[in-house]
Amino acid sequence: MKIIDKLQENKIHISFEIFPPKTDAGIEAVLSATEQIAKLAPAFISVTYGAGGGTSKNTVQIASDIQKKMGVTSLAHLTCASSTKEEVLSVVDRLKAEGIENILALRGDIPEGLEFPETDQYHYAYELIREIKKQGDFCIGAACYPEGHVENEHKEDDIAYLKQKVDCGVDFLTTQMFFDNAILYNFLYRIREKGITVPVLPGIMPVTNSRQMTRICKLSGTVLPQRFHAILDRFGEKPEAMKQAGIAYATDQIIDLIANGIDHIHIYSMNKPEVAAAIMTNLSEILR
Repeated sequence: MKIIDKLQENKIHISFEIFPPKTDAGIEAVLSATEQIAKLAPAFISVTYGAGGGTSKNTVQIASDIQKKMGVTSLAHLTCASSTKEEVLSVVDRLKAEGIENILALRGDIPEGLEFPETDQYHYAYELIREIKKQGDFCIGAACYPEGHVENEHKEDDIAYLKQKVDCGVDFLTTQMFFDNAILYNFLYRIREKGITVPVLPGIMPVTNSRQMTRICKLSGTVLPQRFHAILDRFGEKPEAMKQAGIAYATDQIIDLIANGIDHIHIYSMNKPEVAAAIMTNLSEILR
């Protein structure tokens, strides 16, 4: 089922994200974790895509298994910056052959020193979106950045680039993680003013590892509010306490979003079914 059709339903949708293993040896563990997440009856499960297409085979396989074996809609990520056009189109063909209707089209990170001929590469997400649109009847998602893309100093330019992506055929957007809901509300107001009307799924990251979080925030440019710094300072060196606090913080964010009329939320649970399950338990009455 296309995600855009699901989003038209008059209900609250919670979705989760997992990542494929870097090697074939780890695929059974990932599938086992994904099966547990699938039992939570999410709207869909998204599967990330390694830099340079390094895990593209596993992305396609896991996305296919989610739909065919687990009975849940899947969203396959697809990046283009470090792959040739031929490689990208080959993945699109495999997704089509597996009956996967939903693709999250991303530029992806550019490995240092990697070069392709100018004509043999999609340089930006909007080029990839335009190409996917030609290749079949896909539901296409794209990323957006409430705090601005880390590579772009000017927020208004960021929104102009987002509008360009949407106009190329995007059906819905998912946001980069954020830890202050006021940032999201302000972002939604600004993009709606610019005529971006597609559904936006806020991306929520339950923080269960303080050191990993510091690295991710540095790479993404995500700002941590003082309230969250206090949590890291108090519980960062206590793994179980940090996990509990991170789940509670993410739950609070989600409750606030739902209370303010946002019905579609994407959780970066990664490959941690226990985290996904804890959040769903916390929301059990809210989601009824």
